[in-house]
Amino acid sequence: MKYELKRVSPEVPRRLVEKYRCDLLSATILSRRGITHRNDLRFYLENSLNCLHSPFLFEDMDAAVTRINEALEAKERICIFGDRDADGITATTLMIEELERLGADVFYMLPEGDDPYGLTAQAVEKIKEEKATLVITVDCGISCHEEIDALSASGIDTIVTDHHISGDEVPSAVAVIDPKVPSSKYPFEHLAGCGVAAKLIWALRFSRTKFYGSAVILLHALPGPGENTTTIIEAVQLENLVETARVVEEIPNGAVDMEHSRLVTFLTRSLPILVLDKDLELRALRNAFGKNADIMLYDIRPDLERVIPQTRGKSLFDLSKQSRAVLYADGHEELETLISLFQSSCTYQEPLLTSGYEKILDLVALGTVADLMPLRDENRIMVRLGLRQLSEHPRESLVQLLSAQNLMGRPISTTDIGWYITPVINSSGRLGCPRVAVDLLTSSDPAVCTELTKKLISLNKERQKLGEETYEGVKEQAKESLESFGSKFILIKDDSLPRGLTGSIASKVLRDYSQVPAVMVMAKADDGRLSGSLRSRGAFNCREFLSLFSDEVSDFGGHKAAGGFSLDADRFPSFRAKLEEEVLKLDGDEESEDLVIDALIPPQYMNASLIKIVELFEPYGEQNMPLNFLIEHAEVKDCISLGENREKGNLKLTIKYGSSLWPCLWWNSGDAYKKRFEIGDRVTIAFRLGRNYYRGVSSLQLTVVALEKEE
Repeated sequence: MKYELKRVSPEVPRRLVEKYRCDLLSATILSRRGITHRNDLRFYLENSLNCLHSPFLFEDMDAAVTRINEALEAKERICIFGDRDADGITATTLMIEELERLGADVFYMLPEGDDPYGLTAQAVEKIKEEKATLVITVDCGISCHEEIDALSASGIDTIVTDHHISGDEVPSAVAVIDPKVPSSKYPFEHLAGCGVAAKLIWALRFSRTKFYGSAVILLHALPGPGENTTTIIEAVQLENLVETARVVEEIPNGAVDMEHSRLVTFLTRSLPILVLDKDLELRALRNAFGKNADIMLYDIRPDLERVIPQTRGKSLFDLSKQSRAVLYADGHEELETLISLFQSSCTYQEPLLTSGYEKILDLVALGTVADLMPLRDENRIMVRLGLRQLSEHPRESLVQLLSAQNLMGRPISTTDIGWYITPVINSSGRLGCPRVAVDLLTSSDPAVCTELTKKLISLNKERQKLGEETYEGVKEQAKESLESFGSKFILIKDDSLPRGLTGSIASKVLRDYSQVPAVMVMAKADDGRLSGSLRSRGAFNCREFLSLFSDEVSDFGGHKAAGGFSLDADRFPSFRAKLEEEVLKLDGDEESEDLVIDALIPPQYMNASLIKIVELFEPYGEQNMPLNFLIEHAEVKDCISLGENREKGNLKLTIKYGSSLWPCLWWNSGDAYKKRFEIGDRVTIAFRLGRNYYRGVSSLQLTVVALEKEE
């Protein structure tokens, strides 16, 4: 077994344990994965909505909110225009539900049948016929310059919410909310389309609170170091709860008039100056500037204690020692605590921004996982909270689907989403009728939900059958391509293929031609463009490979094992020529790769509490793969073959490690027993730990990744 267990300096995990109050094993795994900076650690160690980035960090968010509120006030007709995949469907659903909650006259449009992606001239005409005066795009729109100009020429405004890469120019819309536009200062660019829609929803809800549009200054004064001869004054300006300016100054006590301090400019902005414990802060300011210093301060303690009772009677210093927000601050602990408390007290007063907001994260989780977005940064918290919502309080529209997929009554994982939920939702779009999925997700009528769920499941079966039939028609081309590329690559181009099936066809080819590292399948859409999917195994990285063709393709995305792209049909010859060049460069060893191990587990640590480490790192997915553990000198106590096909079947093992027996499942390993190991052998096992659910009962189970008999 070839594996890699990265060495880390003992000082690194020890520092994480001391500063961030996590256990040593978790800290070691975090260190091995390179997750050691406070900005990254926050999204692994915390679950709070307070850790999410403010929507108002999008430059155009104010403009979008203002225009939507104007439309609501004037009872304008609003069109939501989305995409047909699971991300677009969930984003569309989110915006429809929110605008309907606000009493809007709203309708939605999606590409149907063989309609191309995004706004089209035909879509513009239909929007005009519907007499809409505002269009909000979700999961699309960033490349629709001509169509948005045409809408504008007809007196129809457009707000673009998207997450795809833009060109050098952005559309001439009222507002463009896309974390990937070159001018964006939003701190995380990998939101899904549904994630961007959720950001707009939060901002809309905030705009209806008394805090919207307000700017305040938070101030804290504390003794300087040494003999109490100086005072440090810290102040920060917030607008819509977002920091816009900050000043920190150390004042020699009694030696500087306020007029000669750079603080005076900051504090005389005609903004309310908020403090915690007014008398203490005023005393500190007079200690610095003299007894005659007169600054109007407003004490937030009454409001703070009413909203957050745990703060009652505690000083800012005491609160800073308890605050987890401080753990991720770069100094100024008490000021950071004051900022965090003020922001929390404002949002906690509005349930739609907190508990009510969590209720919409179920759809954000579905769309984010379906679109293979990196589970880093704030995606982790939104998906984690969304999974909890799906598991504990599923919306009425999903109950029947979850029941049909045997997911009710247990925690739902990203794997469950990827295998059992989003393929069903995606099937409607791939077969040209995405409205079925949207109508299901927006319904609260149990009878309607039951009927639409049955229809979706039927569509998914139809998609699977169509995929198998289509696959039969490309097998010969796959064989010829394998030979022409020297067994390094397979390219299938068939203009008759349904473009919604390119991914599933590529996966089937890869399954049957296990010696090839990558398979690309291309089909033609009605607009003449080519749509392609790439699937791979081993060390071959789909996204990195597609990036080599950035001059040829119009857009691409994906991750290591899967990618997708679009291509103008007339560029195919040059694309093919470059593809042949790049395939020649493949070294032939793409299928071999060392297994990355997160932790070697000694017998005394191999117990039920290990699952807590596994669950800390959830949710798993793109750029956050499941933890791989390693144990040595385990003994095989029992082995049972599952399934009729012994070569491609599975093995159910019982292994003894230390004093405990552990059940293990080893997929697609039916031929390993007797050939590679026998009962009684000592083995080294790489595994993943998870929960197995059977008849409502949860138990721990090891999933074998690799197993090797020890000499």
